[in-house]
Amino acid sequence: MTRPSVPEADRLIGVKRPVLSHGFVVLVDYMGNDAAIVQAARVSYGPGTKSIRDDRGLVRYLLRHRHTTPFEMVDFKFLVRLPIYVARQWIRHRASSTNEFSARYSIVPDEFDLPPVEDIRRQSTRNRQGRAEPLPPEVAGRFRADLERVSHEAYTAYTAALEAGVARETARTILPLAYYTQWYWKINLWNLLHFLSLRLDAHSQEEIRVYAAELARAVRAVCPIAYEAFEDFVIEGLSLGRKERRAVRALLEGATPEQACADAGLPLTREDGNPMTTGEGIEFLEKLERIRATP
Repeated sequence: MTRPSVPEADRLIGVKRPVLSHGFVVLVDYMGNDAAIVQAARVSYGPGTKSIRDDRGLVRYLLRHRHTTPFEMVDFKFLVRLPIYVARQWIRHRASSTNEFSARYSIVPDEFDLPPVEDIRRQSTRNRQGRAEPLPPEVAGRFRADLERVSHEAYTAYTAALEAGVARETARTILPLAYYTQWYWKINLWNLLHFLSLRLDAHSQEEIRVYAAELARAVRAVCPIAYEAFEDFVIEGLSLGRKERRAVRALLEGATPEQACADAGLPLTREDGNPMTTGEGIEFLEKLERIRATP
């Protein structure tokens, strides 16, 4: 028995893919590929199944029906350098193994994230944790200048504290969230796909989305069949709740989208008569727009 090898993935091993100001993603190693998913599944199915369903169809069936265990047979290990504020979002995905750079033992390099002016935007009124339209250039520029100044001042204070004998574990507390950390991160394919389903989504913070895109590049190289199924059934898939299915039935019977929402109990206006900007009804209409836009 030999270790599965994917030439396209092997070419990515050890290559630093730059992200943000000073970050990167490196594929350190992987174990398994699409064939490992099929192999694991057919242990359960027993001999003779290959004549019934080809490998691609089997992988797509497994993902479509959320048979998770075969996907857990594929592992990835990455080295990631990322701002602390991104790391605090990332670490919420707990089904993985992480070993992080320790500022208790090592001195933090003077590297912090400085976003482009165009990425500094107004607070969204629809998404309490997101951004919306651009700010006036002078406002965005002033924030960027303040971030740069505060970061430099903090690092100067950090360095002075170390020189004065303050313990590294204490001195580090003065550094802003924009400073960088790094870690080794190991995760199986199923949990990595779950990570990507959330962090590639447009509602996720832009900075973690660019990291997710680099992780996705590695997954696509190692398991192209599984990643294609993931794109088809998860990234581009739509789930419909009970009320939404009622609304679809009303649409098929000739109702307008607004009538269908009313019939299904999906409100589009508030009690005061003003139109809603969020909620189940608005999200259902957004799903309809996605369907209309499908090429």
